[in-house]
Amino acid sequence: MLNDLYQALDPVIFSIGPFSVRWYGLAYILGFIVCAFIMWRLAKRWKLRFDSDALLTIFLCVIVGIIVGARLGYCLVYGDGKYFADPLSILALNQGGMSFHGGLIGALIAGIVAAKLTGIPYLTLADMGAIAAPVGLFFGRCANFINGELWGAPTDLPWGVVFGGAAGTMARHPSQLYEALLEGVVLFIVLFVLSRKMPPRSRGTHLGVFLILYGVFRFAIEFVRQPDAQLGYLLGTDWLTMGQVLSVPLVIAGICVLAFAITHKLPQRGLPIDESSVVGAAVGEDAGEADNAADSER
Repeated sequence: MLNDLYQALDPVIFSIGPFSVRWYGLAYILGFIVCAFIMWRLAKRWKLRFDSDALLTIFLCVIVGIIVGARLGYCLVYGDGKYFADPLSILALNQGGMSFHGGLIGALIAGIVAAKLTGIPYLTLADMGAIAAPVGLFFGRCANFINGELWGAPTDLPWGVVFGGAAGTMARHPSQLYEALLEGVVLFIVLFVLSRKMPPRSRGTHLGVFLILYGVFRFAIEFVRQPDAQLGYLLGTDWLTMGQVLSVPLVIAGICVLAFAITHKLPQRGLPIDESSVVGAAVGEDAGEADNAADSER
């Protein structure tokens, strides 16, 4: 049944002349929009000072960070030297090739820039982004399935899918959907439940949990995911993949961030208060009190 669904799907939604709208591009757009909405709602629930200018600044930084990081990460780690021989091909985004780990690093670096520009603490931004990110991962992995890329190892299970092309005619694990379920749905549910606590959990908690669970889920799914052809299995094994190697540091980093959050217990903070406006308001109140006193004396 799942195979029938795949065979009925077309990676291109519609075309007008040379212009085509693809599910993969739509997944990125929907992911950013829904993530922005989730972060806006989180700020309201956590009672943080937040405005539309800050949200726009954050997402402009993150969009650039994710796209640049994901592309460079893929070219450097999975390119097998191809992009060093032809650097201009790095710009050929229409040919595919994006790395989650690179995109994550790009997003984290972009968060530093966004934190400087908005004055919102970095770990608060990272926590909010971590809660929203699984939604984008879900859309992205579903688009990978529609594109027939990043498929799994051969299987005789009833939900195996024949992807064709380089994947051959044998049924394979729909590993893209496994990732959509674990890295998308399950991870979002866990982080959403954690975010419901009021007052909100200390800064870094949600980022730490995200890194740990994503690393664990990705490491596990790699056992049934076909490694990239140009890399294959590593160190002469028949199971170790680059995805697993890159996921181990995420788990370690997540443990460190979570330990920091638990020990330091820093509260979540939004936009800084404009001290000049506070002083102005206080002066205004004092002036008002003086006027009232003068009126009473008259």
